[in-house]
Amino acid sequence: MDGVSNYQYVMNQFYQYILLMRLNRPIGIYLLLWPTLWGLWIAGDGYPDILVTVVFVLGVILMRSAGCVINDYADRNIDPHVRRTNDRPLATKRVSESEALILFAVLCLMAFALVLLMNILTIMLSMIAIFLAITYPFMKRYTHLPQAYLGMAFGWSIPMAFAAQTGTVPILAWWLFIANLLWTVAYDTLYAMVDREDDLAIGVKSTAILFGPADKIIVASLHLGMLLILFWIGQHLQFGIWYNLSLVGGLGLSIYQQWLIKERKPILCLQAFLNNHWLGAIIFVGIAANYSF
Repeated sequence: MDGVSNYQYVMNQFYQYILLMRLNRPIGIYLLLWPTLWGLWIAGDGYPDILVTVVFVLGVILMRSAGCVINDYADRNIDPHVRRTNDRPLATKRVSESEALILFAVLCLMAFALVLLMNILTIMLSMIAIFLAITYPFMKRYTHLPQAYLGMAFGWSIPMAFAAQTGTVPILAWWLFIANLLWTVAYDTLYAMVDREDDLAIGVKSTAILFGPADKIIVASLHLGMLLILFWIGQHLQFGIWYNLSLVGGLGLSIYQQWLIKERKPILCLQAFLNNHWLGAIIFVGIAANYSF
């Protein structure tokens, strides 16, 4: 019986770790993966190196998981007071603080081991990526712009992708980084709108609170800014009809998101946030199709 009990305990804790890494909710993986693939495909002229691609896809999964762990560790005393997060493993103490820190360290070490297969520039840039991942969760205590910091953390895979694929980080990579930064602030503001009332009550800062009644127009402007930069990039690279159609599709999705949030209902704001997965995907399809047809 002891063996069975131990097995059940181990399996239950493993499941709690899955929840802590939010592997059951892969939206964060998608939102980190799509711009990474944008960068890889453009840097590789449509045919990125297979090893580089595998390393970056696995790195996305590992670092997003690590980011969720350290985020919940930082918010372990906040999450119990927020309706959307009060049942998370650290908030309910189903996972201990030490377990969370060990899991975070293991995930970061696994990601870093993958990066060691890349060139020295990529390895150096990865140090900044780890720093951004560690520090991001604490930004909401000190600034109303944690979403912009998240944009830097999520977008850092773009210069890393160019570095791994080409050995350099051209100006074009930074423009792509800026486009992703604007997009991240837009969709994470939608996410923050879900928790705005709880965040106001407990003193947590966000762009949803900072923007106030201008939130919808600012989100729309951020989406438009992202699409304009992506259009300019496409013109610079002489991309064709497939890419431009993907941008039109992206514009349609951003308009749909505005329709969803018109009354700022939390459940619809969450739905608008989740819809950004398709926005990122359609742009990648446009980039890939441009090189394939």
